[in-house]
Amino acid sequence: MQYSEQFLALFVAHRSKLVSYASGIVGDPARAEDVVQEAYLRFSDALTAKPVDDPLGYLYRIVRNLALDGRRHIGREARYLTQSVEAMADAMAEDKPSPEIEAVDRGEMRLLREAMAELPEKSRMAIEMHRIGGCTIKQIAGRLGISVGQAHSLIVNGLEHCRMRLKRETR
Repeated sequence: MQYSEQFLALFVAHRSKLVSYASGIVGDPARAEDVVQEAYLRFSDALTAKPVDDPLGYLYRIVRNLALDGRRHIGREARYLTQSVEAMADAMAEDKPSPEIEAVDRGEMRLLREAMAELPEKSRMAIEMHRIGGCTIKQIAGRLGISVGQAHSLIVNGLEHCRMRLKRETR
């Protein structure tokens, strides 16, 4: 048996124990598998460079070092991500409009209420049913006892009245 075949046989014989050992350090069997595979690659590279007195001990030491490095990396990554999320949350503005925008919105709402009050009752009801109640034009026509065309006209004309009133008043 050649030198490299000996160490491959040693690796295969102890692979499951190495995975268990690495899993205890990294806390994840899938990551432990990756660590053991990487350890074998480093192990075989090291053996071609120089002879090793205790190959099994050396293999365990490589697994341990790689597992600890991986765990540290995960810890740093988690801290970085946590800090990044917290920094982003702090940097984001509240999901609340500024006092100036609130004042403008209140003024526009007052104008809209006034414009709606100026409309005939059926027009106001049709707009409210459509925009607030989510009713279809056909449903509005049925509830108001008018044709679909009339319901459509009431909504369109009423909305145009409100739009023009807001436009005129906000200049």
